[in-house]
Amino acid sequence: MKIEELIGVIPPIITPVDDNENVDVEGLKRVIDHVVDGGVHGVFVLGSNGEFYALDNENQKLAVETTVKHVNGKVPVYAGTGEITTKACVKAVQMAEDAGADAMSVLTPMFINPSEKEMYAHFETIAKATSLPILLYNNPGKTTNNISVSMLKRLAEIDNIIGIKNTSLDFSQTVEYIDATRDNDTFEVLSGTDYYIYATLMYGGVGCVAGTANVAPRLVSDIYDKFVVGDYKGAMKSQFDLVPLRKAYNFGSFPVVMKDCLNLMGLNVGHPVKPIGHCSEEKMEDLKKVLADLDLI
Repeated sequence: MKIEELIGVIPPIITPVDDNENVDVEGLKRVIDHVVDGGVHGVFVLGSNGEFYALDNENQKLAVETTVKHVNGKVPVYAGTGEITTKACVKAVQMAEDAGADAMSVLTPMFINPSEKEMYAHFETIAKATSLPILLYNNPGKTTNNISVSMLKRLAEIDNIIGIKNTSLDFSQTVEYIDATRDNDTFEVLSGTDYYIYATLMYGGVGCVAGTANVAPRLVSDIYDKFVVGDYKGAMKSQFDLVPLRKAYNFGSFPVVMKDCLNLMGLNVGHPVKPIGHCSEEKMEDLKKVLADLDLI
C-alpha cells in the first residue's frame, strides 16, 4: 500500500455476530457492501466499533480474512489490534499480513500505563515485525494512554509507520500532530472524531476513520469528496448534517449505537457483545428520528 492511498473515509466497520457471539460472515459481508457502495475509500476491520476486544483470535482471523476476500481489492483493507502486550500485537499484525490486509492499525495499550520510552519501543517493535504499513491509533479517552506530539514525531520517522488516527475531543492535538509532521512526506494525520472531519481536512489532514460511516457512508464520504474538489460550502454542510448522528452515540453504551442503527435500516447485524446491550426503547425511537431525518429509513 502506498502513502497516496491513505486518504478519505475509512469506516471502522461493525462486526455482526451470531447468537454465540462468533462472527456472522454473511452479516459482515452485508456491512462491507453497504459501506463500499456508499463510496468509502477504505475499510477498517477490528476497530473499536468492530468490538475487537470481544473476539478471540480465531474470530479475529475470520473477520480479517472475510473482509479481505469480500472487499476484493476495491479499497484498501485496514486491520486493527488493541492488544495490551507487544508480543500479542506482533502476533496480530502477522496474522493480518498473512490474511492479506493492506495495512494495520495499532491502538495504544490499555489498562497499563507505559512510559514514553516503553511506548516508543512497543510501536517500533511492532513495525519491525511486519512489512505492512502501520496506522497509529490514539484514543486516550478509552486507553488512558496518549501519544504525545514529540513521540509522534519520532514514530513518524519509522519507515512503515505511515499515519495516525486521533480519536480525541482535544482538536488542538490533531493540529499539533499535523504541524509536527508537515515536512514528512511519508506520514499523514486522520481524524478519529467525526465532529472534526472537515476541520482536520482544512488543517491538512487527509481523511478520517469515522464510525458514523457505518451508517451513513455516502454522507461522510461527501465531506471528503466535496472538500477535495473545492466545494468547501458543500463539504461543511455535509459535516453539519452528520452532527445529529454523531451525537446519537450517547443514546447507548459504546459501541452499540451504530449496530442498532444498521438493524433499524434493515441490515440485520445482530446484537452487541455482552455485557453491552441494545439502546432502550425510548432511545430507539430517537434513533429512528435521526435516521429518518437523514433519509436512511
